[in-house]
Amino acid sequence: MTIDDPRVDGLTEAFLRQQRRYTSHQVAELAGVPFHRARRFWRALGFANVADDAIEFTDADVEALKTLMGLLADGTYDDEHIMLMARSLGRASARLAESQAELGAESLDLAGVPLSQRSHAWQRRADRVVPDLERLLVYAWRRHLAASAGRIVDQETASARLAVGFADLVGFTRLSRQISETELARLVERFESRSADIVASSGGRMIKTLGDSVLWVSDSAARAADIALSLIGAHARVKGMPQLRVGLAIGPVIGRMGDVFGTTVNLASRLTSLAPAGGVLADPAIAGELEDHPRFGLRAESLQVVRGVGELVPYLVSRA
Repeated sequence: MTIDDPRVDGLTEAFLRQQRRYTSHQVAELAGVPFHRARRFWRALGFANVADDAIEFTDADVEALKTLMGLLADGTYDDEHIMLMARSLGRASARLAESQAELGAESLDLAGVPLSQRSHAWQRRADRVVPDLERLLVYAWRRHLAASAGRIVDQETASARLAVGFADLVGFTRLSRQISETELARLVERFESRSADIVASSGGRMIKTLGDSVLWVSDSAARAADIALSLIGAHARVKGMPQLRVGLAIGPVIGRMGDVFGTTVNLASRLTSLAPAGGVLADPAIAGELEDHPRFGLRAESLQVVRGVGELVPYLVSRA
């Protein structure tokens, strides 16, 4: 199917839930926004530019531009932060939309829908799922926003003292050459979903997943160590899953746009590459906080030179 195929047009409008009726210049004029600014917002949200004469926009696009300009006009956001907000919203919603589309395609595959009928099946699916997914999206976003705001409301600076955990699968690149793409995708999905469950249920916060690795933070060394050891134990029980290795560090962490940065994050990543398969390697600060903890054991390793940090003695963490 091509972009001009009427089946594509029908599918697009089934998900947009509105008829496309405006060009980019018309939608900017209706919203009372200079065209160059409207295009900047459009790109910040993650959308490609469209031809000037292409009728691609709906009433919802007009309202979205008016909303963005309203947040700017009343001082809720300044020029810099309105664009940061739009970019973060675009990145998060793009990833969510891609995953939902993939799940929809898998459902049609399992149902045995032939390719010739896919477009009509997609439109029926849109009629069924879009309203419910829209409500669930707003619900989940409000819950996460409440948790995030509560966590940083009393934070005086952009940095906070956090424990950072970085875990990756040993030998993942080699394994990816030995199994099929379908098997690899299933392995990654199991790894990411199980890791996210463990981090969340143990009181940590998942920052991101990178296929063969995960990055999370927690508010204490003990919680970080518990998550790390739980991750290793849980994945070791999964048939065909490579061994996991984990690096832990604690210290100042800068949070920005849902991600974390700083020397502490870099140190956790470096320690991961030094950790043995199936092991948890922690920096001296983590070890100092776990020294008298009844649930954990510590063993000093040999002196290491860590790039970007210098010399330190890491500690292997285990259950007591």
